[in-house]
Amino acid sequence: MSTPEKVLKPMPDVANEVQPLIAGELDWVGMNEMELQVLLDGEDGVPYRTSARVAAYVNLIDPSSRGIHMSRLYLHLDQILASRTLSPCTMRHLLRAFLESHEGLSDQAWVRMDFDFMLRRPALMSDNTGWRRYPVSVIGHMKGSEFKLEIGLKVLYSSTCPCSAALARQLIQRQFNQEFSDREQISVSEVEAWLGKETSILATPHSQRSSADLKVRLAPSFVGFPLQDIIDNVEHCLQTPVQAAVKREDEQAFALRNGQNLMFCEDAARRIHGALDNDERIGDFWVRCRHFESLHPHNAVAITSKGVADGFAAVDSEDY
Repeated sequence: MSTPEKVLKPMPDVANEVQPLIAGELDWVGMNEMELQVLLDGEDGVPYRTSARVAAYVNLIDPSSRGIHMSRLYLHLDQILASRTLSPCTMRHLLRAFLESHEGLSDQAWVRMDFDFMLRRPALMSDNTGWRRYPVSVIGHMKGSEFKLEIGLKVLYSSTCPCSAALARQLIQRQFNQEFSDREQISVSEVEAWLGKETSILATPHSQRSSADLKVRLAPSFVGFPLQDIIDNVEHCLQTPVQAAVKREDEQAFALRNGQNLMFCEDAARRIHGALDNDERIGDFWVRCRHFESLHPHNAVAITSKGVADGFAAVDSEDY
């Protein structure tokens, strides 16, 4: 006699079947640190995939419901991001899917994707190139039919202190006067030889690696993600982006750029403000320039924004 097959009972769904001990609405419920991939448009027009950390949430407006359908959020992310290049349209489609799958439970949806945008950058003088990593955050929010999109970017650059440069020049002048004060005439070759000695250029201005942290909102009519264009514009206005592949001629060219672009953090913030303000694709922005001082144990910071910047950090934020 054969053993009868076991009859499988329906699996319990505690989230739906059990009422909450304490009823109430919740601002946001979801998941973060999800490991997924996003599809980006490459420099050559060919899409490529990169790893991303994703956070996704919906609100809970039904006080009698114990929770949301978290698996639905993940499955929408997995399916949509696998088949569509990341764009404002993709973000809108994703958030709408969140809300449609939580009809009656939620009327707001929020998603954030953090990934590295990689660009191959040429050296300043030599024929070499090297990779540069630009951390990017893309944040979307939908409330009913209202959709908001925010892009976060980080661009590293070098900043040389104008005050320190002036003080260094004064010390070099003093050293020159001390060595040649008893001379009425000095030849060009003597001055050239003197300038080439370490003991002559006895002071140098302090420079430091610096960070431009950007939050950008695109104009509603724009359909793409101009990540490289924004990065290029910021690096061009600053003139001192950090370098990847460097030979001696590249390092000398970098030193020249630093000397020709002395910047306080206020100067850097104003430069970036002008560059972003002239881009018609950008509707609003928030910029923070941080100079990681070599003189101080603290940072010098300047913040600027275009306009209202509703929802952006008012003063300071470590999000980007």
